[in-house]
Amino acid sequence: MKRLLLLSFVLLGLIACKKEDVASGSTLQASTIKNLAYGTDPQQKMDVYLPAGRSSSSTNVMILIHGGAWVEGDKSDFDLYVDTLKKRLPGYAFFNINYRLATGTANFFPTQENDVKAAIELIAQKLTEYQISDKVVLLGASAGGHLALLQGYKYASPIKPAAIIDFFGPTDMAAMYNNPVNPLTVPIINAIIGGTPGEQPDLYYQSSPIHFVDAHSPPTMILQGGMDDLVAVSQSTSLQSKLQDFGVLNQYVFYPNDGHGWDGEDLTDSFDRIVAFLAETVK
Repeated sequence: MKRLLLLSFVLLGLIACKKEDVASGSTLQASTIKNLAYGTDPQQKMDVYLPAGRSSSSTNVMILIHGGAWVEGDKSDFDLYVDTLKKRLPGYAFFNINYRLATGTANFFPTQENDVKAAIELIAQKLTEYQISDKVVLLGASAGGHLALLQGYKYASPIKPAAIIDFFGPTDMAAMYNNPVNPLTVPIINAIIGGTPGEQPDLYYQSSPIHFVDAHSPPTMILQGGMDDLVAVSQSTSLQSKLQDFGVLNQYVFYPNDGHGWDGEDLTDSFDRIVAFLAETVK
């Protein structure tokens, strides 16, 4: 009788453990979903990478936003980043998004900002289905960095980001227009905003992440090249100064000999620093 009771307790324990494993998502397999639509436009798509063994309590999320001056680029530009980050952050789910690009006749600001917000709203709706947490990191480069910062600083709903990783994103559109480091900057900004800072002051303000920093802004890592010939170094240093003023946790990583993007040892160093920053900020 005692042996039967003991066996029963063991079996009940195994069943309980099995149920706990399923509830935590530990038996889920890795899954990739390409071109998941978050809107009706062909450009409103994202690639989803869900890790094995994920759970809503432990699987953090990273959303990647590509660059291209808001007029070009594609989520495939970040495929290498996704592959590298999946190896370095195996417990994360990744969402690599596209957004509508500005043309000569359509998709002017704030179309891109609205698209990022719409993509995140869909991700928020999918948290339970995908068995992932609401601890979200935004990572963007150049125009994507700008959009990541806008989303992170302007919107706390439906998900407030836990951290932002900004690779040389524009932060002050009026300053970028008035003090360009590249002759192409002025006509691009004029076209996508629809005028000068004097003609469209509110839209320049609303499209500038630096104006929305406050004491509750997410921890932010800024990575900037000293030889950047598209986005002035002052765009990054001004943002860091604003974050410091409000006491927001931040890290500024400066590569004096790099331009608008880098590879090799410096990119490896960037990934090392990103992983360390997220370990500190995303609990």
